[in-house]
Amino acid sequence: MAATNLIDERETEAERVMSWRLRELERAGYEPTAAFELAGRADVDLHLAVDLAQHGCPVDTALRILL
Repeated sequence: MAATNLIDERETEAERVMSWRLRELERAGYEPTAAFELAGRADVDLHLAVDLAQHGCPVDTALRILL
């Protein structure tokens, strides 16, 4: 496989991961802007972010904890 194909494939995979994270965060209750910010951060634990929202943590508080 050519190097450019591998790069394209990785970018596509990264985009799929970003989309999946974004959907999970929005489903957990994050507003689109906050979900987008969190989804794009590899250092943010998705499961922790979802757990915080599902246990009633206000979004602004969750963002302070996660970021």
